[in-house]
Amino acid sequence: MVRAREGDLTAWSRLYQESFDPVYRQLCYLTGDTSLAEDFAQEAFARAFSAIAEFDERGTFVGWVRGIGLNLVRMHWRRSKASHRIHDHLQRMTEVTATGRDPDVDRIHQQEQRLHMLYAVLETLPERLREAFVLRELQGLPPDAVAEQLGISVGNVAVRTSRARERIRKELRRRGWLDGGAE
Repeated sequence: MVRAREGDLTAWSRLYQESFDPVYRQLCYLTGDTSLAEDFAQEAFARAFSAIAEFDERGTFVGWVRGIGLNLVRMHWRRSKASHRIHDHLQRMTEVTATGRDPDVDRIHQQEQRLHMLYAVLETLPERLREAFVLRELQGLPPDAVAEQLGISVGNVAVRTSRARERIRKELRRRGWLDGGAE
């Protein structure tokens, strides 16, 4: 880290290589779009590179870059309501996959429909609940890591995640994907 701060590109390259995958995976979970996630990851690292002097080492470098990526996604959600892009992308995937009649095609199609529905339902959640749910439940981060990234307490992570699950259940019931009594 010290060498990267001093302008050593080899040190920066090593930080980038060691950190890219976890940052990219989080952004994939948040956006549901690998291409968009890659763009955000690149932007997050570019911003981190230009602001490396501001990294205070209270947390991890990966956590810091993930936070930058999360802010990029937040701005994207606010600007474009990403549902249109996600839905279009999933529709294209479905059309390409459904050209054959392989037995796995039906299974793949069902998985794509579930994924499509999940992201459609996630778009109905308030941003603060969506972020907590995606980071905790989809990405599987521990509560303390989610709390650090979102700047909230571990208890608040639990509350937000629980509220998100309940709203998701209600919305899935409303859309006919769950029976009235299903949990």
